[in-house]
Amino acid sequence: MTRNKLFVFLLDALCSSDLQLMKELPNFKWLFEEGSYVRHIEPIYPSYTYPCHCSIITGNTVKHHGVPHNAILEVENNDAPWYKQRADVKCPTLFDYAKKAGYLTCSLSWPVSGKADIDLNMPMIVPINYMGDDPGQFLWGNASEELMEKYFWKYGRYLMGKDRSLDLFTMALAPDIIRDYNQPDVMFVKMCDLDSARHVYGVHSKQAEEQLRKHNYEFGVLLESIRRYGDFEHTNFVVLGDHGQQDITMNMNLNILLRDAGFIRTDENGKLVDYDAYCHSVSMSAWVQLKNPDDDEMRERVYNFLKSLRDNPKYNIGYLYTKQEADELFGLVGPLDFVVEGKEPMSFSSTLAGRDPFEKYLNPGQYNSKANHGHLPWRDETTTLIMAGPNVKKGVVVERSSMVNEAPTMARMLGIEMENIDGKVIEELIR
Repeated sequence: MTRNKLFVFLLDALCSSDLQLMKELPNFKWLFEEGSYVRHIEPIYPSYTYPCHCSIITGNTVKHHGVPHNAILEVENNDAPWYKQRADVKCPTLFDYAKKAGYLTCSLSWPVSGKADIDLNMPMIVPINYMGDDPGQFLWGNASEELMEKYFWKYGRYLMGKDRSLDLFTMALAPDIIRDYNQPDVMFVKMCDLDSARHVYGVHSKQAEEQLRKHNYEFGVLLESIRRYGDFEHTNFVVLGDHGQQDITMNMNLNILLRDAGFIRTDENGKLVDYDAYCHSVSMSAWVQLKNPDDDEMRERVYNFLKSLRDNPKYNIGYLYTKQEADELFGLVGPLDFVVEGKEPMSFSSTLAGRDPFEKYLNPGQYNSKANHGHLPWRDETTTLIMAGPNVKKGVVVERSSMVNEAPTMARMLGIEMENIDGKVIEELIR
């Protein structure tokens, strides 16, 4: 009996508003004609790249998968190391279930997957700002040795120098792997450049549209690769995003306000001396961490201060959650005692530089980003999910679902049931 395969194409920062254009692009259009989709996929909180990727493959929120942020946050360290290793994920993944069931697994450019027990694994692990000529130093020992030996000598150049491109590297590897391994049974391919275009130029910019069109061409190459070298008829195809993005016009440095209120002490050079409360940026939300979480009096003082900011329209704070509320509402845990987010879309900084807590976003790419994410799950832009294949119903449109439901839905296509997770199968899509 032939077992069906799973091919997943993830576009970083794919938005629900992209659906209209995708229905017109020939390769994505095929998915809509042959399959079904969820218009709004609500990401987890925070709608941040690495936590969302972990949720997509585990069916869990941060509380159960253990990766709350891209970076392993430290007070007064804006260059904190990022999460890299599969060991950082504290629960089983879809890859684990699939491999146990006897499927050949493949993952290309997926975050937090260093040393993962995936048959063919090329993790997203080269530092984002690395422009040197030895990216292999980050991949050897973390990627599958078989892939490194077979392809890195040929395609590693795409990760070198100031014009390095992870997407070019990924798209060089993927068709070769499909051909050379007769299409792995479970294959995840992650692309980055739509996210980059939106950060620099805005959510609905011409540049973002051009990048989505490029991803359509890339998807077409992968479809044709599977037609030629794989088992197209028995493959379930999934295109999805990890989060949306929102255009922003204002940035607030909450640490300056905490400093001015006496909760942070600095020396004459602006260096941190001591603190009672410190803000970590999660781009469009912020976490306030207490130095001593057992100091109830200080906790109340900080909470009252944050409420005073929320109640003053000048600061545009629309949401304030305690640690307990963040856990109960969103399954969010981490180095935080309070979570704040803007009423209107805005981002947060966490440095101790400068005196003005507000900074405007005047030009694309000037200081941080024109658009960002990290916001609450239900806020626009949400992301989306499109699928087609032998286990997918045709012509179904689900208005809204949660990101934690994606892993068990994809697992169902492989005849696998994931246990003890936060998500559930999106039954309307599966046949």
